[in-house]
Amino acid sequence: MMRIVLTLAVATLAFAAQAACAADAQQQEQNKKAVVEFYEKAINQKDFEAASKYLGPRYTQHNPNAADGPEGLKAFLQFLKEKFPASRSEIKRAFGDGDHVMLHVHAVREPGTRGSAIIDIFKLENGKIVEHWDVVQPIPEKAANSNGMF
Repeated sequence: MMRIVLTLAVATLAFAAQAACAADAQQQEQNKKAVVEFYEKAINQKDFEAASKYLGPRYTQHNPNAADGPEGLKAFLQFLKEKFPASRSEIKRAFGDGDHVMLHVHAVREPGTRGSAIIDIFKLENGKIVEHWDVVQPIPEKAANSNGMF
């Protein structure tokens, strides 16, 4: 009898763990989708109103060149709209890890230029973006290897 109870307990725990993993994977995919949609609205369309629906109750900015909060994002998008209206960013890869989403991006502010390789990192809470970090590397004219940046 004890063996049956133990077997049922182990099976129940295994099922619960499997269900939790599936829920986590589903949430990661939803987070990636939200970040990609946010990025398109914010960076490519430069539309703060459309992008702001993806933001949580706070927006902590870790880029030292951008002001904090939703108003900082709004000001940055206005800057892009005024100074670089033709800028485009192409997402090459999107990765999810728990409540974080990372994007590998090729950003070109002025058409005809090489642009920059960017890693954007977003933290989400309850499916909404609440924090942002980024690392930007200009694409050189000549690389020391032939691997490419993307």
